[in-house]
Amino acid sequence: MSIDTNALRPEAVSHRAFASLANADYRTYFICASAAMMADNIEHVISYWMVFQKFHSPALGGFAVISHWVPFLLLAGYTGALADRIDIRRLIQVGMLLYIGVSVCWGLMFFSDSVALWKAQLLLVVHGLAGVIWLPASQVLINRLVAPDQLPSAVRLSATGRYLGFVAGPAVGAGLLMVFGPTGGIWVNALIYVPLFVWLIRAPGGRAPAGPRPLPAVIGRTAEIWLTMRVVARNPVLLSMTILVGAASCLVGNAYQAQMPGFASDLGHGRPDLSYSTLLAADAAGGLAGGILLESRGLLPPRPNSAFMLAALWCMALLVFALSNSYLLSILVLFVAGFVELAFNAMAQTLVQMNAPDEIRGGVIGVFSMSAMGLRTFSGLSVGVLGEALGIHHSLALSAGVLFALYATMYLVRLVRR
Repeated sequence: MSIDTNALRPEAVSHRAFASLANADYRTYFICASAAMMADNIEHVISYWMVFQKFHSPALGGFAVISHWVPFLLLAGYTGALADRIDIRRLIQVGMLLYIGVSVCWGLMFFSDSVALWKAQLLLVVHGLAGVIWLPASQVLINRLVAPDQLPSAVRLSATGRYLGFVAGPAVGAGLLMVFGPTGGIWVNALIYVPLFVWLIRAPGGRAPAGPRPLPAVIGRTAEIWLTMRVVARNPVLLSMTILVGAASCLVGNAYQAQMPGFASDLGHGRPDLSYSTLLAADAAGGLAGGILLESRGLLPPRPNSAFMLAALWCMALLVFALSNSYLLSILVLFVAGFVELAFNAMAQTLVQMNAPDEIRGGVIGVFSMSAMGLRTFSGLSVGVLGEALGIHHSLALSAGVLFALYATMYLVRLVRR
């Protein structure tokens, strides 16, 4: 049975800023999960920088994106369905252990000066496996921790926590590099995952409430995933939001972030390492500001048409960034891009959570994650590998332009049908 969306429409209730933080369990989860997301980004900052210095390869940056998101494309449906069947706390803990192991292994390579291409590729793949185990289960856990009227706030704050990690990650990562060096910095980073792992030992919401399970109970069956996809296809909101994020992920995703050392070097402003961290921080700061402003003021309630318009604005901001040769302009448009990306992604996630049937919530979130994250695999080709031939500025501009044209077409089709 679907959640009653009428009861959750923002117009039906007065807005209460940061409503989900009144829930003590969610508050603890939010703090610990935001720290883990920050650690994820610290690892990216340190490892991407060291790998870029070693190999200077846009193609390897493209592989970083591909290897990070292929597990979502292939396995998110299974791990999402798994979250409906077993204790999701243990799934998230497995993901944390993998993240910790990857950080420790990076540190060992830096310490022994044994960074090799195949080792870097292997760690990037394991990092992607950790994400596909953790993220779908975390979305299901959020739904079990909060009341229905707190759900939009919880989803938006979780997305804001992700951008908080983007903001804090470059700053903390740069600080760890300066104080401890790459080896000590990445090992300290491994400890940041520990609080979430420990809290999950006795956290609530691990298993779904007891009740009838009318759908197939065999974990991971391809037929079950196909059935979930059919449920998504029959629901206009679930389908439109899945297509919206899937198109963004396929053509652009976050592939430009893996290429940020190259953008920073091309802009030629002072120290490339400082420019690199500043550009990443500008994108993340926009998302953080967007989350805080939208949540505190109750702006932009979740609606499909609003999500499409915000996604189109994101494309325009990235197009300007790709063609910019001004350091200050690049910072400004990345801030705007982060703001609207937070807005449309959080809006899409909220609409999916509100419309997913209870008995297959994990499966629906898994399918959504396949689209939102798994299709980012191909952005590594469109931005990274194509950037090897055309240059990263032209490949990003082309990808953002094609995506904008696609969104404009889809929006016009929606208007005509209405």
